[in-house]
Amino acid sequence: MTRRRIAVISAGLSSPSSTRLLADRLSAATAAALTERGVETEVEVFELRDLAHEITDNLLTGFAPPALAAAIEDVVSADALIAVTPIFSTSYSGLFKSFIDVLEPTSLTGKPVLLGANAGTPRHSLAIDYAIRPLFAYLHAEPVSTGVFAASSDWGADADTVTPLGDRIDRGARELADAIVGRAPAAAADPFDPAHYLGEGRSFADLLGGGAGS
Repeated sequence: MTRRRIAVISAGLSSPSSTRLLADRLSAATAAALTERGVETEVEVFELRDLAHEITDNLLTGFAPPALAAAIEDVVSADALIAVTPIFSTSYSGLFKSFIDVLEPTSLTGKPVLLGANAGTPRHSLAIDYAIRPLFAYLHAEPVSTGVFAASSDWGADADTVTPLGDRIDRGARELADAIVGRAPAAAADPFDPAHYLGEGRSFADLLGGGAGS
């Protein structure tokens, strides 16, 4: 079997959280779909709540503390990404957006992404398409067609029986699995390449505020 790695970011604020529950179901379904295609899967889950202080420090200083730097590297070097956020005020959470903001603008280019979101009411079911999908399109990532939204009712007796959550999860997972097997494995980053920690196209001269033309 070939082997691929999936990074999962969950932006839930509570513990336990329905955001993490959705993230776990999406990753499990994707791993199962990849197994059916003869692909072994390694899944790494990052709870953004645990990195909240480091994300804030990065936004204030421009430098990622070690725990955040390691998480960023794992996310950008993965073969695919599953990104799940709660919906606040009709859009993604501030924590979710703050993590995206500390990534290099080109770091997700071409990466297959499965988008997930959860909220208390089905009224926010379009948030994936009008808020989250455009964000990843701006980053030149490649979100699969199906985004998986879960309202609180999807976890209980009043769940949608026309398009059940389980069916939507399986459909999104199959699309992500197809996207993963349809491309070459992600290349591991060279930790000694300045672009690894300074950003693509930057050098130590940029870090020191100098350069050939300054």
